[in-house]
Amino acid sequence: MADSRKRVASGAGNCHPPARVTEEKTSAKKPGGILSRIVAIGCSTLTWLILLAGILWAFGALWFDFPLADQRPVAAAVFGVVAVAVAIFARPRWLAKLGVAVVIGAVMGWWFTLQPRQFLDWKPEVALLPYATLDGEVVTIRNVRNFEYRTLEDFTPCYDLRRLDLRNLRGVDLFVTYWGSPYLAHPILSFDFGKDGRICFSIETRPVRGQTYSAIGGFYRQFELAYVVADERDVIRVRTNYRKGEDVYLYHMKAPFMKEMFLEYIRTVNELYDSPRWYNAITDNCTSAIRNQRTASERAPWDWRLLVNGLADELLYERGSLDQSLPFAELKQLAHINERAKAANDEPDFSARIRKREP
Repeated sequence: MADSRKRVASGAGNCHPPARVTEEKTSAKKPGGILSRIVAIGCSTLTWLILLAGILWAFGALWFDFPLADQRPVAAAVFGVVAVAVAIFARPRWLAKLGVAVVIGAVMGWWFTLQPRQFLDWKPEVALLPYATLDGEVVTIRNVRNFEYRTLEDFTPCYDLRRLDLRNLRGVDLFVTYWGSPYLAHPILSFDFGKDGRICFSIETRPVRGQTYSAIGGFYRQFELAYVVADERDVIRVRTNYRKGEDVYLYHMKAPFMKEMFLEYIRTVNELYDSPRWYNAITDNCTSAIRNQRTASERAPWDWRLLVNGLADELLYERGSLDQSLPFAELKQLAHINERAKAANDEPDFSARIRKREP
């Protein structure tokens, strides 16, 4: 009798719990459960990667743009410590993510309140902004830069007034300047008005005296945007004859909408004269801004080579905007103008001489 009770008790004790354990193990092995776990881990990882990118961006915003220049490293360091501490120690994990997002959002909210300036002690090369008036088919541009250079640092500032008849517009050329990497360049457009001469547009940063260009700072609000309107002997010769290590290439463009493009440049020149705008290395730089100068009907599709703009001439060649009678490599070799520009130097026919290619 006693043995029977022991057997019953033993059987009762082993009846249900093992079944539950087996059920839990089986559930864990179901494909749906494993997939859900992988998706959850992937989403969490992606969220943290986005937040990490936000932390790095906000750190840079404080490092470059914090109002008190001597406190910028301190402000960036404090932000970094707070963001990392919240990410590591806050619990539960959703609260950590929310906390990091809040501190990033606070920096972003402040950063978007920064306004570009119009009246500062600018470098002489960008001190005077151009502006234009339109009377029928005649455009009058004031403050066209035409400096007389003796060295890169020694020059006489000089500004011209140009009257250009739109009916004389007959062509547009592209200058591409490299200063080191083959993947980074600076484009300049030159409009040919025949007997009225040529006029160049160079989209640049507008630094103050003593300020140097920073590639990383260009992603933040370090520089105002400037449209330099200049004579070719100024804006091209300073790059070929006076700056060291710059190579300049000249291409004639097929631009059926060149009048509309020119007028878009004039419109932007006047807008910047009235209201300053920030330069941005991605959204509003020397290349993306050229694309934006085209009307919607003529604007070519976006291409990654607009960011890696040292390859933009190859992109234009592929799209038929440059001469395709030669292979691109041969065309680019003929387009190099440094030696021609140095030979022409300060001759009055500088523009004609840099366009005389060897056979």
